Parts: sequence; C-alpha cells; structure tokens
Amino acid sequence: MKLALPDALRTGIEAQARAAYPRECCGLLEGVRDGDVAQVLAFHPARNIAAANDRFEIDPGDHFAALKAARAHGRAIIGCYHSHPGGAAVPSAIDRAGAVDRGFLWLIAAPKTAEGPVALSAYGYSGADFFPLEMRAVGADFVTSSEKPRK
Repeated sequence: MKLALPDALRTGIEAQARAAYPRECCGLLEGVRDGDVAQVLAFHPARNIAAANDRFEIDPGDHFAALKAARAHGRAIIGCYHSHPGGAAVPSAIDRAGAVDRGFLWLIAAPKTAEGPVALSAYGYSGADFFPLEMRAVGADFVTSSEKPRK
C-alpha cells in the first residue's frame, strides 16, 4: 500500500508535533482510497486528553467532528497521526496495544526538539501488527518509509 501526503499537510502535522513538544500531538486523517493508494486530503487536529506526556488519546468530541467533516466532503477517516517527542517515528508497544482497526493508517511524527526537524513515517495496521507504507509527497515519486516498526 502507498500513502500520498500533500506537502502542506505534512508541514502542518510537523508543526503540531513541535508545538505540542514535550507532549504528544494527535489527530485524524481524512482521505480516499483508490486501489493500493490512500490519499490524505485533510487532517483534523484533536485535543490529546491523555494524562501522560508519552500517550495520546483523541478527544471523543474532536473525533466526532472529524467524522462529520469527512462525511460532508464525501470522504472517510482513513487514519490517525500522533507524535513521539524525542523518540523514533516507529510504532511503540503502546501504539500496538491501542491499534484495533484493520487497514487503518498511522502517521508518526518524531521531533527531536521543539524547534528541530521532525521524522515522519507511515504505517498500516494489519489486524495483528504494523507494516511500513510507501509514502510520497503528492506529485513526487513514491519512496519507501525508512523506519521499520519495533517489535
């Protein structure tokens, strides 16, 4: 599977990850699927209601609002995003424990600092584990995600 992500959306998610540092940011991805390509067309920032800095829990009201907006556009929520401040852009054990929807996409942004660069990787969930996705900027060639999930 491949993921098409417009540069403006990538930049927006990276900015959120930096702004939330040292807490995790989170949100939902709106888009469409066409064969083996999922295209992100919008993202919906959400309030992180998790108590701990190294966890994310999307506010249910924000989740509902994102679903409503996606339906209004004739689209679906195809995935989520969150950050791993100071960590790696790979699924964690906590991510694995919280993943439930087969085929749901996960973007993980990993800012090293509040001002520095942000690594971004994309994964699909098979129902049993995560698998890396090929990710490309819209209009560019596909590139393979360089981050492999941790066991």
